[in-house]
Amino acid sequence: MTSTLDRPLKSPTFQAVSGRRKFTNNLATVLVTASVLVAVVPLVWVLWTVIAKGIGAVTSSTWWLNSQSGMTAFAPGGGAYHAIVGSLLQALVCAIISIPIGVFVGIYLVEYGGGTRLGKITTFMVDILTGVPSIVAALFIYALWVATLGFERSGLAVSLALVLLMIPVIVRSTEEMLRIVPMDLREASYALGVPKWKTISAIVIPTALSGIVTGILLSLARVMGETAPLLILVGYAQAINFDMFGGFMGSLPGMMYDQVSAGAGANPVPTDRLWGAAFTLIVVIAALNVGARFIAKFFAPKKV
Repeated sequence: MTSTLDRPLKSPTFQAVSGRRKFTNNLATVLVTASVLVAVVPLVWVLWTVIAKGIGAVTSSTWWLNSQSGMTAFAPGGGAYHAIVGSLLQALVCAIISIPIGVFVGIYLVEYGGGTRLGKITTFMVDILTGVPSIVAALFIYALWVATLGFERSGLAVSLALVLLMIPVIVRSTEEMLRIVPMDLREASYALGVPKWKTISAIVIPTALSGIVTGILLSLARVMGETAPLLILVGYAQAINFDMFGGFMGSLPGMMYDQVSAGAGANPVPTDRLWGAAFTLIVVIAALNVGARFIAKFFAPKKV
């Protein structure tokens, strides 16, 4: 008499996929494809429009090296050098302040502050900052920096307003990327006697660096296109101004707004400058993205 243990195991028989599952799979594929097209088509359309209408201005010999100093609204010529310098300076100061704060807050919330009272309060404040409109941030800095403390309107005030918009995006992206890092890496490091701070700095952060850099770039791209802080906290200047602590300062969003006020749409000269400034802003953000990608790839952990 043979026992059940001596009987050969039968492999499970393959059951054909039912028609209902096939229909559900095909329907989901069609819906996902349609959603991608709905998202991509407007993006490609916008990019094509900006490139087609702005390429004429940016290919001018004076666009990248000259400012609009001394140029009238309807006189052709000049360039966007002053606006490029202004936008980069404001973004640089904003990034210097925002990146350390945002990354360290994200590290604290994931590695140290989970479940603590301070961690909950910090998460709540980050959620509030995430939904703050740019004009509210600009009005807050104006009330504090200009009206209360007595400082003048300047590029630094704009950067401070942009900090309020940039920090929550960096915090959220840093949190998500750190949570993706497997806990096994941390536990293996702790088992070897490595302190927690060194585990975070030498293992966790390098592993998540690519995603953190992506979040920083998204936040930087957002703040570089903001117009409300520029209108409230600093006036637009057609000449180059390297002083972040005083005086009007040019910027690419400010230049676009100025060309609209100068009659863009009705006159070809300010219209070309408007589209040229928009195209230049896209090029600057794309260049920052490519550069940061190379930096993230360089500092990423090497595969053995």
